[in-house]
Amino acid sequence: MWHGCTKYSEGCRNCYVYRRDESVGRDASAVVKTKQFDLPVQKKRDGSYKIPSGSHLYACMTSDFFLDKADEWRNDAWAMIRERSDMKFTIITKRIVRFDECKPSDWGDGYDNVAIVCTIENQKECDVRFPVFNSLPIKHKYIASEPLLSPIDMSEYLNESIIRVVAGGESGSNARVCDYNWILDIRRQCVEKNVGFYFKQTGAKFLKDKRLYFVPRKLQHLQAKKAGINT
Repeated sequence: MWHGCTKYSEGCRNCYVYRRDESVGRDASAVVKTKQFDLPVQKKRDGSYKIPSGSHLYACMTSDFFLDKADEWRNDAWAMIRERSDMKFTIITKRIVRFDECKPSDWGDGYDNVAIVCTIENQKECDVRFPVFNSLPIKHKYIASEPLLSPIDMSEYLNESIIRVVAGGESGSNARVCDYNWILDIRRQCVEKNVGFYFKQTGAKFLKDKRLYFVPRKLQHLQAKKAGINT
């Protein structure tokens, strides 16, 4: 839909979009509509949609759906999401505090085909974002603690409306350390509140049993899976 973003909080410091854009000489802070902005509603010559019914699309994975610089395009994006009620859309955001001012007028208690993922990287953002997230009318709610930058106590905020918490370390050469104990503690909180938990990736610098591991990118997801702690 759109590409580019402005850094918002500590989780953005080593943003993968900035790394990728820098490698090709592009400014990741320049926010632009993509050439495939309207792909969800593009049609073939026979009149059928190019993206088939039942597909799952992650919106704005190289930006933030609730970025203020994209305000002028968001109504068109909501219109496409509304039209394609036969598809599922997942929106991942650090800017959940803008949700109310950015939601469509017919949102009601939420669109059936939209899941919202609120990212929480440390305790500070947990205490700011999670209460807001809990107050919002959204039918499919997820938390992403990725990159996980500190221990987080989210137990007072976890409830039956949260489908799953995803946690993982930071990637890239400048990655900050992710401690396995932080991962396990979030998992414990989820189990106690009957909320799903998914350990997505170790990150590049992973501390376990007081030993620091430097994990190659291609192994970060695999090592997380081998931990066998997903619920």
